[in-house]
Amino acid sequence: MDNQQGNAGNFGAGRLLEARLAVSFLFFMNGALFASWVSRIPLIQQELGLNHAVLGAVLLCVAAGAVVTMPLVGILNGRFGSERLCLFLVVPFSAALPLLALCTDVVTLGAALFFFGCGHGALDVAMNAQGVVVERSYGKPVMSSMHAMFSFGGLLGAGFGIVMAWLGWPPLWHFTLVTVVMGGIALFGCRYLLPGMDRHDAAEGGGFVLPPKALVPLGIVAVAVLLGEGAMADWTGVFLHKTLGATEAMAAAGFAAFSVAMTIGRFSGDWLVARLGAVLLVRISGLVAAAGMALAVGTSWPWVSLVGFALVGAGCSTVVPCVFSAAGRMPGVRTGVALASVTTMGYLGFLIGPPLIGFIAQGIGLRGALGLLIGTSVLVAVLAGTLRERRG
Repeated sequence: MDNQQGNAGNFGAGRLLEARLAVSFLFFMNGALFASWVSRIPLIQQELGLNHAVLGAVLLCVAAGAVVTMPLVGILNGRFGSERLCLFLVVPFSAALPLLALCTDVVTLGAALFFFGCGHGALDVAMNAQGVVVERSYGKPVMSSMHAMFSFGGLLGAGFGIVMAWLGWPPLWHFTLVTVVMGGIALFGCRYLLPGMDRHDAAEGGGFVLPPKALVPLGIVAVAVLLGEGAMADWTGVFLHKTLGATEAMAAAGFAAFSVAMTIGRFSGDWLVARLGAVLLVRISGLVAAAGMALAVGTSWPWVSLVGFALVGAGCSTVVPCVFSAAGRMPGVRTGVALASVTTMGYLGFLIGPPLIGFIAQGIGLRGALGLLIGTSVLVAVLAGTLRERRG
């Protein structure tokens, strides 16, 4: 039995519940802060006079910041532990949100988005590492419910942003309120995170080490599913409105159907993992997502396409939590490094998905471009066996 497993039994049920609630709120906060920013993009774009091309380019600064910090946090996790990193990262990430409302031009907005992306990506790795610690301590699947809280935070954050816009609150007031409430609760909750179980002695080496080849298939699964998630965010509404002729209201319902199904799927994911196992669940999930995408792009009726997008959301919902859990259990590699590697690969897939679909659509049409996601979903099902637990 390794040291991590040996420490798992040191915590009582009450202590584990406190830790689970605390890390779940970090997931919720991460989703809510990101959605808060997204909900006010149109107004900030208008205030700064940015065209779509410039806005698209500056939004890449979020990705750049995340990609820079994710591997670094993976290394630091082994030295300091995820509970300390989460505590350290809450303040800069939450404080970055109001900065986005203070920008006066594209340069300052790009810099603020880079800082915001650094916090978003860094906390993503640290909270997932803490999630692995909590799941290992429980001895049963709990990771999916944590990711459900990220999705739930995104839904509530977007909804609150709509209310703030309707009330006429400026982004600075809106973002400051979210920062104070979310950041304050998260700071209080960090005291209940589990200590030290993903920390390693400095003598083991603190520098970067290449992850084992066994992580590469997990990374490919993450890329495949997150590529689809990114494409759903940007292209469902366009497909419904431009290709199928749906009203703008129904077009907006496309991503909502995907998001709601994903949130429900993640809340039920732990129960499904416990009964089916991660390998079978991911295999079924990939096939469900493929069937949903085939239904969505193979019809001329918008309401049928909505059902298809909901199936895609249900299929995608449990894959990423299962992949992250498998990465955290990978023998021979530190939890933080493994999660940073897989998260970075997956995040790149999330980023390249929307522009890749747009580029391909120029040649074969949006229906055909989205249809390629049937193949990536099948690939998830084919590679599901890579989630099988390995012994060190």
